[in-house]
Amino acid sequence: MTRIVATAFLISLFGIGSAIAQSSCATKAVSKDGKPLAGAARTSSIKKCCEDSAVSAEGKKLSGAAKTSYVKKCQTDAG
Repeated sequence: MTRIVATAFLISLFGIGSAIAQSSCATKAVSKDGKPLAGAARTSSIKKCCEDSAVSAEGKKLSGAAKTSYVKKCQTDAG
């Protein structure tokens, strides 16, 4: 039962975290000259940003399935 509650709690955190990560990761996908990235470079930049921002509410890095789920949702939200 505790495991179910903990999983539900983590899933609710993903919604909050990905909303924050979406705006920042999408806006951080720019080249050194300030031009927006496109294609594979943009995808790679967003993936790295999402992986770096995958932290729990306590500030600890996510790992395993929680990190995978967070990164996937973050990438989908960032477009």
